Parts: sequence; structure tokens; C-alpha cells
Amino acid sequence: MQKVLPRLLICSFNCLFLCMNVLKANDKLLDLTTPKVMGIVNVTPDSFHRGSRIESTDQGLSVISKMIEDGASIIDLGGQSSRPRAERISDTEELKRMLPMVALARKEFPKVIISIDTFYSTVAKALIEEGIDMINDISAGSIDPAIFEVVGHSEVAYVLMHMLGTPMVMQDNPTYENVVLDILNFLTEKINICEKHGIYDVIVDPGFGFGKTVDQNYEILKKLSVFKILDKPILAGLSRKSMIYKTLGSDSKQALNGTTALHMVALANGAKILRVHDVKEAKETITLHQKVL
Repeated sequence: MQKVLPRLLICSFNCLFLCMNVLKANDKLLDLTTPKVMGIVNVTPDSFHRGSRIESTDQGLSVISKMIEDGASIIDLGGQSSRPRAERISDTEELKRMLPMVALARKEFPKVIISIDTFYSTVAKALIEEGIDMINDISAGSIDPAIFEVVGHSEVAYVLMHMLGTPMVMQDNPTYENVVLDILNFLTEKINICEKHGIYDVIVDPGFGFGKTVDQNYEILKKLSVFKILDKPILAGLSRKSMIYKTLGSDSKQALNGTTALHMVALANGAKILRVHDVKEAKETITLHQKVL
């Protein structure tokens, strides 16, 4: 009996640890004991990085297939650009862009987690009915609060991202009392709203580049581990962003090496999901990071 009890305690601890590191996304489980890669696929003509754009469903299926082959656990499909100064399109136009790609992707890749980058509750509802697994909302419900009710009545996971304002105005002199604490308070409030709507499978994203100066972005990255206090997986969306290429005096096309460098920092500071344009390189970064733990 004395030997059995410690074993039971160890098993209970292991089960608790696994539960804390597993996210439910619709009918799928995402094991985050090892960080995962989210691949970006944009069904848009104007996303900031040209290499992420697709122009047809056939091209989209090919890109998704390659991302899965390279190690993506999540595919994030977006139908609206959120680059600085982007003009908002309607929910009708966004859904028109997204629906054919989502329907085909769901059919062709039934096991992969499909995420939808939208802040519209109407788009979320329609694509949840198509079988997607995750909603990635850059506004954390600030643009369309009805999205909380839609997600709460489903089994999908939900990404809460911090953004100051909207894409049209977010880079107009972004100001904070304390950028990290202000974002932490924002995400805390949003998590409370989620839980009131029965949403518990939540991922938090501090929103690199969304209403932040270059220096503010690096302050967030240096202190990314602060967000562990929320007890939610942390998503880092650093891929090819201006905080990299402005610092290096280049452009998004030349920002892959810088992206990889910052991904290693993000992983060291607690990121569990890397949202990326370049899946193979991000997956390799995770592999090497795991080796030095």
C-alpha cells in the first residue's frame, strides 16, 4: 500500500499536468506540452506579406498541404487584411472570400485544426457550421461583442488578441501607461467575459504590431513571460513584422532570419504557439529550443 500511494499521486500529478497543457478545439485536442506552429494563409489581395496571399482554392490547398507536411498543427485562414491603415471590408465580403476555401480545406484536411481569423460574429457562426475548430479574433470581441455568444454556443477554441483601436488607426501614436500591464489588464478582463459566456479554451495573444511602436513590441517580447499569470497558452505573432524589418533596415521579404531569432526569444519566454508565414523554419526553431531546455 505504501508503494501504491506514491504511484497514484504521481499519476494524478501527470494527468493534471497534461490537462493543463491540452487545449480542446472542437472535436480535436491540441497538446501544448511542446509548442506548436500555426500557419498563415490569407485569402486576401492586400495582406502585408505578399507571400502569404493565395489567389485560388487550388493554390490554397497546395499551400496548406505543404504547411502540414512541414509541421503546422494549425492552419489560420484569413479573409481580411489587418495591416496598418487597412480599410475594413464587410462581413458579407469576408465570408464570400472565405467560404469556398474553408469548405474545401475542411474536406481535404479533416484532422488538422483550422482556425479562422475574423472579428465578425456572423462570419464566425457561418464557418463554425462548416466545421472549423478555432476563432482568431484580433479585436478580442471589441469590434463585435456578439462573437462571445457565438463562440460560447460552440466547441471551438478562441484566440484573444490585444489591439489598440482598429487597423485603420492603431498606429496613430499608440500610448500606454505601462504597455505590458495595460495589455495584461485588457486580456484579464476579456478572459472574464469569455468565462461568463462558457468559453474556457482560450489562447492569449499580446498583439505584436497592433497598436504598438517598435520599442513597445520589444518591451512586450522581453516580458512575454508575464502573461503566464493568465494561465492560458500564449500565442506569438511575430512573423516578418515591421518590428523586425524596421530594426534591420530591410522589408518583410528579407525578415525570415530576424523572425527566427525572435521566435527563439518568444519560446524561451513562454510562447506555446507561433503564428508564422514560414512553417518549416518555425518548426525547426521549436525543435532546437526543445533541445536546449
